[in-house]
Amino acid sequence: MLAFRPLPWEYGIRNLLRRPGRSLLTLSGLTLVVLLVFVVVGFIRGLEASLAVSGDPQVVLVHAMGASENVENSSIAARTPSLLAASLPGIQRRTGSGGTPIAYASPELFLGTQVNLSEDEGGTLGLVRGVTPAAALVRRSVQILEGDWPKAGEVLVGRLAATKLGRNAEDLAVGRTLTIENRTWRISGRFASMGSALEAELWCPLEDLQHAMKRQDISVVAFLLSPGSSPSDVDEFCRERLDLELQATPETAYYEGLNKHYGPVRALAWLIVFLVAGSGVFAGLNTMYGAVVGRVRELATLQALGYVRRAVALALVQESTLLAAAGSLVASAIALVMINGVAVRFTMGAFTLRVDSVALMMGCGMGLLLGFVGSVPPALKAMRMPIAEGLKTL
Repeated sequence: MLAFRPLPWEYGIRNLLRRPGRSLLTLSGLTLVVLLVFVVVGFIRGLEASLAVSGDPQVVLVHAMGASENVENSSIAARTPSLLAASLPGIQRRTGSGGTPIAYASPELFLGTQVNLSEDEGGTLGLVRGVTPAAALVRRSVQILEGDWPKAGEVLVGRLAATKLGRNAEDLAVGRTLTIENRTWRISGRFASMGSALEAELWCPLEDLQHAMKRQDISVVAFLLSPGSSPSDVDEFCRERLDLELQATPETAYYEGLNKHYGPVRALAWLIVFLVAGSGVFAGLNTMYGAVVGRVRELATLQALGYVRRAVALALVQESTLLAAAGSLVASAIALVMINGVAVRFTMGAFTLRVDSVALMMGCGMGLLLGFVGSVPPALKAMRMPIAEGLKTL
């Protein structure tokens, strides 16, 4: 019985270089498949990362009863912030001018409404939040990148607001104007929020938005709790005051609920990953079968020279895996340069695709798996081929 002696490592590399056309086409196909995997996985990772950084563990949202997952549908009285600020002991406070304590409470009116730019006719659905200067105290992740806090008749745009509106960033530059609820607003500045969902919003003065919407109520009150305070204390107080019909939700729990809500979307995205990978496997099978059919005499000659069938099959697997590894590396470079950080629109607003270490591991792992699995059936076929019949093949 012949001893197992593998073919030299450089044999597979030379074979790939002998057929540059076929190798280049196979490499391009594998690169495209892995790149599609990166796009879908980057979408999933970006969505999860955006929701993960959106909640502040020290912030609690007080809203109408039953609106814990849709605060834009909440409606509470405008007097609620001052009433709760005066009654709740766990709210963080600071001393203002004249020794008056100031509670870290941000009354907000949040809604989705039509936003028009100067050249728009139909407009686009945007996320608008009416705020007071107290929002800067409660929303600790918000940083103004350029411009100033909005004054009367002005709006502060998030870093991804242009993406949510389907426009270029230049269309929402500081100094330009847009129309919300038949009222013209001047853009006073741009802000970022560490990649959170807030970056897709437009912020304007609360009173101005109430006047434009002809509303006197607000949607939610965001409280920043002092260290050691529990959100459950706020919720317990709200439930005791039955006349207020309020409910308190920790901001982290609110975005965790949104994350669960988008669970089917992530499941569909994973299904797309496996479908794309499956198509790549079939493409690899077709290519490798073509390589085996075109090299029957060569493979039979290797066996006649003393190489066992396992060694020949291993050489075929090696060639396919080398191409898959090269395609994965090329796709990784393209993904890091052209896909990572690309902003996309979504129902919750907008977020950026994220090609992180997990995405790279999954994409490259999928690419290597495609190369290996796609080469196994042709390699098995090569092992079953009679030597004499192979040598007679033209």
